[in-house]
Amino acid sequence: MNKKNKYIDTPPFKAYNNPDFLNSAAARKIRVLCEFTEPESRFRHFNVKDTIVFFGSARTLPRDVAEENVTKLKQQVEANGKTPELEKELFKAERDLKQSRYYEDARLLAKKLTEWSKSLSDQERRFIICSGGGPGIMEAANRGASEASGLSIGLNISLPFEQTSNPYISRELNLEFHYFFVRKFWFVFLAKALVVFPGGFGTLDELFELLTLVQTGKTKKEMPIIVFGSDYWKEVLNFDALEKWGTISPEDRKLFTFVDDVDEAFEFLRDELAQRYLK
Repeated sequence: MNKKNKYIDTPPFKAYNNPDFLNSAAARKIRVLCEFTEPESRFRHFNVKDTIVFFGSARTLPRDVAEENVTKLKQQVEANGKTPELEKELFKAERDLKQSRYYEDARLLAKKLTEWSKSLSDQERRFIICSGGGPGIMEAANRGASEASGLSIGLNISLPFEQTSNPYISRELNLEFHYFFVRKFWFVFLAKALVVFPGGFGTLDELFELLTLVQTGKTKKEMPIIVFGSDYWKEVLNFDALEKWGTISPEDRKLFTFVDDVDEAFEFLRDELAQRYLK
């Protein structure tokens, strides 16, 4: 049986107006190119040349939400007694409350950096906060910038779960990507500094890819990298073991800096960015 020819009864289209073609496998390279060029036009229009990129878990809750969840579950335990299901949920809620400090730290750090950026006389160096555009730490970063009345960028990615645009991204700079590798390009291309908060697979992927680019010299710019929350990171990743086994060099440990305090992180980034880009 011959395949039905879908072009027989189709009116003539210019190729760039043919939705069937543009969404086909044959046009994948065109869609990839669009994800390079459309963001570029927006960034040029809004004079976005320098960003500070925040990475971290999409699952991290604001403190008030985490506190409310714990309170509700404790009330259920008091009313109904302890059950395995409630104990499990309460354990998760208390863990989320402990992790919520990172949401608040990211929010405050983004606010302080935005206030500093807005105080600069050099309008070509704006150091706009950029995140992955979703909830959790990403939301916290955009929220902090919004609270300082600054622009912020969200580079969202279409996923079957978790990832929806947070409400704090500047509307004109809320971008949606299909291709992870193009999204990663835009993270790195404009970045002048990186702040990596506790996160899962996605955060680990972003951290190690960026460290690889810096280590191998594939990105030439000097870029301070803060790894925020040493208790978390030193338990999750054993950098001592990597050095011990010779898979990284002692010098590679200098590619990033562990920080646990918002003021320390702010002062480090402010001083590094001023020294490297504001002379």
